[in-house]
Amino acid sequence: AHTLSGACIETRALDELFPDWKERDSPLKTPVKKDTFAILTKNGRIPIPVFKGMPMNNHGNYLVRLGSFVRWLGQQAEELGVEMYPGYAASEVLFHEDGSVKGIATNDVGINKDGSPKEIFERGMELHAKITIFGEGCHGHLSKQLFKRFDLRKNCEPQSYGIGLKELWEVDPSKHQPGLVEHTVGWPFDKLTYGGSFLYHLDEGPLVSIGVVVGLDYTNPYLNPFKEFQRFKHHPSVEAVLRGGRRIGYGARALNEGGLQSIPKLTFPGGCLIGCSPGFLNVPKIKGTHNAMKSGMLAAESVFETISSEKSSETKGLNPEMYEDKIRQSWVWKELKACRNVRPSFHTRLGLYGGLVYTGIFYVGLRGKEPWTLSHGGADYTKLKPAENCKPIDYPKPDGQISFDLLSSVALTGTNHDHNQPAHLTLMDDTVPVKQNLAKYDGPEQRFCPAGVYEFIDTEDGKGKRLQINAQNCIHCKTCDIKDPSQNINWVCPQGGEGPAYNGM
Repeated sequence: AHTLSGACIETRALDELFPDWKERDSPLKTPVKKDTFAILTKNGRIPIPVFKGMPMNNHGNYLVRLGSFVRWLGQQAEELGVEMYPGYAASEVLFHEDGSVKGIATNDVGINKDGSPKEIFERGMELHAKITIFGEGCHGHLSKQLFKRFDLRKNCEPQSYGIGLKELWEVDPSKHQPGLVEHTVGWPFDKLTYGGSFLYHLDEGPLVSIGVVVGLDYTNPYLNPFKEFQRFKHHPSVEAVLRGGRRIGYGARALNEGGLQSIPKLTFPGGCLIGCSPGFLNVPKIKGTHNAMKSGMLAAESVFETISSEKSSETKGLNPEMYEDKIRQSWVWKELKACRNVRPSFHTRLGLYGGLVYTGIFYVGLRGKEPWTLSHGGADYTKLKPAENCKPIDYPKPDGQISFDLLSSVALTGTNHDHNQPAHLTLMDDTVPVKQNLAKYDGPEQRFCPAGVYEFIDTEDGKGKRLQINAQNCIHCKTCDIKDPSQNINWVCPQGGEGPAYNGM
């Protein structure tokens, strides 16, 4: 229910895991039949040829709603005897006395906002293991704690992120081309803002998956990712597909863009990290599912070998150290090394154009064999410029047919949180939003959140502003925890399985 992606999937890892996946009635039914890439101007489109064999070519990939694919994988796991606990959130890392990881605890359910138990109170569970594998997705709240406790990011750069916003549309059948993949860069973003779009024609119904990804290292505090997405849909070539159709889904999620430079140490006493927890997404491909699956497979092999060793009984929390070596020797590492300089190449004064030229020469042409590695230049939350040094952005009003307002969009996520529970969005200092963020950056949290969680409203005496947090709107994208320039917002999991209820997004 919380899974969201494009998604255009490489089946490399799936082929290894289930060679007979086509006979297992998997939801991967739509092979890519046509692949296009273009640079958008405000009213035009400059096509860039995509040839077979190029790293960004999608020939052989499949279009799917990732939520459906994850559900199918869960069914395969259960048939093999794996116990699944949907509706329960891992809220706490447990440790042995020697400091190694003991397991996790799910949070208590049925607690009032003041901390007192309700009549329906249910104590959380402790799940213990010799090795715990953390696969929380991008910017997981437990992984964040593990980074600090074991200093896992000591020898890597800060992670870099993007926010992906997506809608699902039922389009006019006459405009539907199953298997068509379209990617663009350029408009509506300026040349110094990293961003792009995807538009996938799924085989089921006349469905189209459409979205944008905006790099969270953007500098203008007036930028609003949601409104950029709504504006993008009015490009003539995009609106032509959507006109006469009906929007049936909306969602957003942060994604890793740091690549090889930002991958932390993967193992520690009692556990390891897989998937987007460390950040295995291939940025130019905008794909991470295949790498996440492969990392999980390698972690499983490493855990089995570690637990099976003679010395395993001597330690409480075991360190599957061989997993680190297995990853570095795998095609995951080779793939990430080849594209390591694509994302930071867009940081020059030439922005988009410099990045495209660099990518064409060194990634597409030389497959990343250059002997240097570029830097991301710091964490995303450090990149905002003061509002006084930036130009406000004038966004058009939504027309209710192609573009929409925020609240009607959030309603499509199905997100739900009990109002009477401890806050899952907390501020370390209540004064910071107004005294620092509003004063210096004109309150960027009211814009970078794609669900309307944060808004500045008048104080009761009418003499100032205060930050209101509409936590019930939260769709768990993690953008606030990432982009807040003061790093004052802390996201923790709400009770149970609350949050968005995406239906095959």
